[in-house]
Amino acid sequence: MDVSVAGAESNVAIGLARLGHSVRWAGAVGEDEAGDLVLRTLRAEGVDVTGASRDDGGAPTGLMLSEPRLPELTRVHYHRAGSAGSRLKACSLERAFTAAPPRVLHLTGITPALSRSARSAATMALRLAAEHSALVCLDVNFRSRLWSAEEAAAVLRAWAPSVDVLIASDDELPLCLPPDGPTDPAVRAKELLALGVGEVVVKLGAAGATAYAEDGSSLHAPARPVRAVDTVGAGDAFVAGYLSGLLDGLDTAGRLDRAVTTGAFAVASRGDWEGAPIRAELPLLTATAGTVLR
Repeated sequence: MDVSVAGAESNVAIGLARLGHSVRWAGAVGEDEAGDLVLRTLRAEGVDVTGASRDDGGAPTGLMLSEPRLPELTRVHYHRAGSAGSRLKACSLERAFTAAPPRVLHLTGITPALSRSARSAATMALRLAAEHSALVCLDVNFRSRLWSAEEAAAVLRAWAPSVDVLIASDDELPLCLPPDGPTDPAVRAKELLALGVGEVVVKLGAAGATAYAEDGSSLHAPARPVRAVDTVGAGDAFVAGYLSGLLDGLDTAGRLDRAVTTGAFAVASRGDWEGAPIRAELPLLTATAGTVLR
């Protein structure tokens, strides 16, 4: 068994830090060896963990067992009930904003699935982002082992109008919209834009990704051709690349180009974040231009 640190938000934080951005991680870990490992790993990767909290009530750091069975099939077993992360409190996120308001707040659909407390904390983060004029990025990241589609939809549909950049796979888009709508991702993306979402980015795996803008335009970028070794963490790497381009002021084509590049690095390496590139490595994969769709 190999021991490592992982988690959607942590993966994105490390991916952004490796690309040279200033990143703060706000979360909760236990007062145990696993919690020490989480914080030590994040610090070693250049991530600011001053927004992290240690649970003093005896709650352990969450555990996930990842069991690769086939090249395209990995079984995941969660041991997160009652974990420190599930006890995340709003005050922890308030401290993170007070220290230095961020330009971008990144949330996923995993944190609100952990508990009511974690859900309230994430909702508080949305309000704090609005108060500090921070851009909000939401990666839907639906996990059926953590909550039902109905539970996820109730939360995500309420959050959608507060989101500036919504990132999801094509099958996750319906969770953010009223049920029984059309299945076409382009139509669903336009519905989200009409609700107030600033931009919708749809991850299509080996088919690349498409970004939909408020003005009705869309842009598709094909995936980078690499030999896939491990697809775990690819979505988080994609998000890190997209947000990196956003922070650097790149246009949609540039953001997608960086996102599919960082995603390709992830699938070409084993681990959740270990293959994340540093900025100087981005040119190792030949860039290709996106195709404009109208």
